[in-house]
Order: sequence, then C-alpha cells, then structure tokens
Amino acid sequence: MNLLADETSPYLRQHMDNPVEWMPWDAAALDRARSEDRPILLSVGYSACHWCHVMAHESFEDQATADLMNRHFINIKVDREERPDIDAVYQSALSLMGKAGGWPLTMFLTPEAKPFWGGTYFPPQPRYGMPSFKEVLRGVAESYARDKDKIGHNVQSLTKALDKLQNSQTGSLIRRDLLDKISGNFLSLIDPANGGIGGAPKFPNLTIIGLLWDSYVRTGNNEYKFAVIHSLTQMCQGGIYDHIGGGFSRYSVDEEWLVPHFEKMLSDNALFITILTEVYKETRHPLFARRIGETIDWAREGLTIGNLGYSAFASSRDADSEGVEGKYYVWTEAEVDKALGSGADMFKRTYDVTKFGNWEKVNILNRLKNPDYLTEAEEERLAEGRGKLKAARNKRPPPFLDNKVLADWNGLMISALARAGAALGRPEWTAGAESAFRFMTAYMMDKNGRLCHAWCGGRAKRAAMLEDYANMADAALALYEVTPDPALLAHAAAWTKILNDEFWDAQHHGYFMTPSSAADLPIRPKSAYDSAVPSGNGTMIGVLTRLYYLTGDAAYLDRAEKTAASFSGEVLHHTFPFATLLRNCDFFLNPVFVAILAAPGATDIGGFYEALQSFSLPSLIKTTLFPEDVFPQNHPAFGKIAIGGKTTAYVCFGQHCLPPVTSPQELERLLRQERHKGGYPAANDE
Repeated sequence: MNLLADETSPYLRQHMDNPVEWMPWDAAALDRARSEDRPILLSVGYSACHWCHVMAHESFEDQATADLMNRHFINIKVDREERPDIDAVYQSALSLMGKAGGWPLTMFLTPEAKPFWGGTYFPPQPRYGMPSFKEVLRGVAESYARDKDKIGHNVQSLTKALDKLQNSQTGSLIRRDLLDKISGNFLSLIDPANGGIGGAPKFPNLTIIGLLWDSYVRTGNNEYKFAVIHSLTQMCQGGIYDHIGGGFSRYSVDEEWLVPHFEKMLSDNALFITILTEVYKETRHPLFARRIGETIDWAREGLTIGNLGYSAFASSRDADSEGVEGKYYVWTEAEVDKALGSGADMFKRTYDVTKFGNWEKVNILNRLKNPDYLTEAEEERLAEGRGKLKAARNKRPPPFLDNKVLADWNGLMISALARAGAALGRPEWTAGAESAFRFMTAYMMDKNGRLCHAWCGGRAKRAAMLEDYANMADAALALYEVTPDPALLAHAAAWTKILNDEFWDAQHHGYFMTPSSAADLPIRPKSAYDSAVPSGNGTMIGVLTRLYYLTGDAAYLDRAEKTAASFSGEVLHHTFPFATLLRNCDFFLNPVFVAILAAPGATDIGGFYEALQSFSLPSLIKTTLFPEDVFPQNHPAFGKIAIGGKTTAYVCFGQHCLPPVTSPQELERLLRQERHKGGYPAANDE
C-alpha cells in the first residue's frame, strides 16, 4: 500500500499514486524492514528535479517495475529538501563507493538503514552505459539473499568510513597569508571568456565568488574585482537568468551560461541577491541593480506563501511544464514577432532570437552576444518588450510550484532582502524580510523557541537542523542591523543557545547537522562543506562573531574560534567546498566593528547608516549605542562616549580602534582608506 497521501511534501505527494508501495522515512518503515528482514530501497529527490521526474515516469509509474520493488524491498521515498540530513548521509556513502552523487539518489540499505550499494538515475532499459533499473533490482535482491555475509562486511567497512567523515580535522586558524594563497588558486580557476568556474555543467558557485569579492575588498587587487564582475555579468546576461520573469535557474548545462537547467530555487536566488547587492554597493552598476530588483519581484510574485497575516517564501519552481523541460521559458521567432509586432527587430537582435533558434530549434532569451548595458531609454524600450512577452507567457501553463516553506532557505532570503533593502533604499524589501521572519516565528517555532524545518499545507514538520538555526540567526542579525529591534537580537541568541546545547560536538567541536535527540539515522552527519546552501558550521562562525560584538559576551567568541579550528585541518587538503568556512574564519579574525554613539536628541544617525551603504565592506558589524548601553571591559565599545555632544562613530579592527569621527563623511573616508590594506590587526592584537 502506498502511504504518501498523508504527507505534506509536494514532492512526496507527486508519488502517492505510483503502484510502488512507498512509505515515508519514519519509525514504521524502519521497523517493518527489520521485522521482515528486507532491504530498503531509498529514493531521494525533490520536486524541481528534472531527472527525478524522468525516473518516476519511466520506472515508478511502471507496474512491472513496481512489482519487483514491492516484492523484494521496503520502498522509502524522501524529499531531500525536507530531510537534507538523510540526503547528506547517503550522498556521502555513495561518494565513498567511488560514485558521483546527485538526484535522484537511489540507495540500497540493510534493514538497519546502513548503505551497501547505490547510484543515482537508472534507465528503464540499458543505455548510457548503465544497466536497466529492473536489472539493478534483480541483481541487488539476489545478492542480498545469497551473499549476506559479504554485504555485511561491506556495510561494516562503509559505516566505519562514514563515522570517520564526521570527525573533523582540527588545525590552526586560517590566517591571511594562507587565505591569500587559497584565493589566488580560486582566481586561477575563473573562466576568462565566460566567467564562473569550470566547464559544462556549470554552477554559479556563489560562495566562491563571494570569497573572491572579499579578497578584492581586503587587498584592493583589481584582478579579483574584475573576475567577480565579469562572472556576475555573464550570469546576469546569460540564459541562466530568466529575462522575462526574473530569477536565476539552478545551473547551466553548457559552459557559456546559455542553456539553463530550468528549475529555479529560492536558495540560489537568495545567494544571487546577496552577492549582487554587495557588488552593486561598490560599482553602482545599473545592471546589478536591475537584476536584484527583478529577482526580488520574481520571488515576491511567484514564490510568496501568504494569507496568514505574514508572508514567507516557497521552495522552488519546476524545470518542466506540460511534461517538457523548459517549455514555459523558450520562444520561437514567430511567437516573439506576434507579441512585439513592429518593435521586434531590436529586441531579437539584443536577445539572440533567430528563426532557427539557439537551443533545440527554439530560443532561450539571453544577452551574451550583447552584454553591455544600453542607455536608459533603450533599456526601457527593451523592458516594454519583455512586459509584452511576459503577458503572453502568463497564458502558458506554469511550472509546478513546490510550496514548502523551508526555514534555512527563508533565512537566506530574509538576510538577502534586509541587506538589499538597506543598500538600495527600498524599505518595501525590508518589510518583506520582516514579514517572512514573523511567519517563521509565528508558524514554524514552538513555545520553547525551537524551529521546525518545513511548513506546508498548514502543518509544520521535522525538527530544525543546523542550517535552519544558523541561517535564521543570521537573518535575525541582518534585520537587526537595519531595524534594531532587541527582539531580533534575542532570537539570534536563543537559537544559538539551542545549537550550543543540542548540536555541539563536545569531543571534536563544531556542530552536528542534527540535534542529540535525532535517532533515525545510522550516524549524525557533521560537515563544514557548502552544498546547495552555505555550510551551517561556516555560517555559525559568522553568527557567533557578530553576537560577541553586539552583546559583549566573550563566550560567543570562544565558540566561534573552536568551530573555526575544528575544521581548519580539512581545508588544507581540499579547499573547494569550504568557501563559507574560509570567509567566516577571516571574518572572525579580522572583523570591522563600527559603533555609532548617538548624541542626545540626535537626528543625523541615518546619515551614518547611509555612509556605510556607500561601498562594499562584507566584514562590517554595525551597532548603535545609547548612553545606557554598557559593555564589558574586554569589548572594543567599552568606555566609548559621544564627542562634544555630537553623534560619534568608532571604527575598530578587532580590539584595535581608530580615533573617533563625528560626521558621516569622515566615517566613509576612514573606512575607504583602511579597507584595502589587507592587514587589519587580528582580533588578539593590540
């Protein structure tokens, strides 16, 4: 019997009519596997995943395949966005088997949920050099029945290897000389023609792009600046960006950013808004401002989940519509001509629209051949054309909306909206961030302050994980710097306490992905790798550092240092997935703290805030202090006073503070003068 009808996950419900006897991952499924001594077939995917749909149509909707699955296995279906901890464990297992991971993930487990074999997509007939899924099912079933001892030995070896992965390698903190070397290595990987890193398929790798931008701000080396601007420009003008509706797709299937994998995820777009905002503050380039605004408009129009007093954001839009990947997004020349009439020629030249198409006889709108930003008049003319095409596209059946609300992804978007609203002077974006934050605390937090990971269909489900607390704490602090409500700081502190109490690895330090109460996986995953979202451990180093400078509680600084050190040994062996950890290790060692001391009756504080938004400084921590605010002696704000009855700003690099300034212009000049020196005194220097 298929048991997915009672689930709230849209992805799981897509499979509730399969002839496969799917069960959700729960105690009942695991108990049944043990009691019947049957292996588990675990299938992990998500609703916007094109190849997940392909395998579902080819195999899971096929009665003969379902009969094999039902006869030999306990079949468990998992939404990887709802249970990223499950996905993390078994993706690691697949990697240890020497196979590339991805989705759909197809894993075979013992009745104790320990992995012994797996893969990703399997075709219904032998092709692509792969066996058919039916052959796989028969082969695994026969091996399990005949060779349990051999499988048991493999399981034991694999489990030991998985356990070893969770023990982070402690080392010395990553200092500036090593960080410069790592950043230089990343810079050498940038594609000089197309921007970004690597060939096809090509992911934006925005955490690495952010690390390169930090390197520019730290050193003033324009090679970093140009690499980031070039990469972002190509992405913003490529087909990976939806030029009609706004928003970025997951990745490009080619190296030029032309052909996207058309799924659009909240998390990716939040990260795009964040890095584009930081680069816009420095460059004031209208292209980046336009892409920020269009992407936010897309999220607010196409992903908003409301009608509950507050509005949060759904997870994703599918790659497919009407059973065809990308159908909603592509155009024939005739369709463009019909929508635009006599004004079509300029539009077609600019957006690479031809009779023969640029992909499978249709056109993906892009400006890769014409990437320069035109005059405002010309850009407005193009915008009118895009508006007409959008009206035409709105008549098409849209891609499926996965309306799950995820705490970690919403945390990313709340932070992005708060920072973009402040940088571009758009209070409505800040208001959107506040509304989403209130949704989280109203509908996804219990009376003890514990978050849930997912909300869908009026039900909050799954205990929150590390990334949920880390990203929501970061969101609270991002909002706090824009709208200094003490309740926001209190939320960040409370969620951090939950992580310290229930997720902390007392032996090796750092945070586990799941709380100590979690008991349904063979191991507790723990990592500082960036994945679809930035590493929770990396993010927490930044959160803890900010909390220290905003509260004066040195315990936060101690926990940040231990977290940074606990993974730094791994970075020496494999830097690529550690960009968030590296960025926040440097932030911990070299923060820029600005304390604005408000004079009695001051009306000029806004001018100081505007000065801090006039250029890029990712390592900035800002707080506004009033006479009644008291910090301990070891805090850089201790004893600071307003000078001569004027609002006064103190700039501190770690514990080393510069002379105070009393005007926004002086504050901006001072920070611009100091930020490229690349050798700020470390936090423990005098």
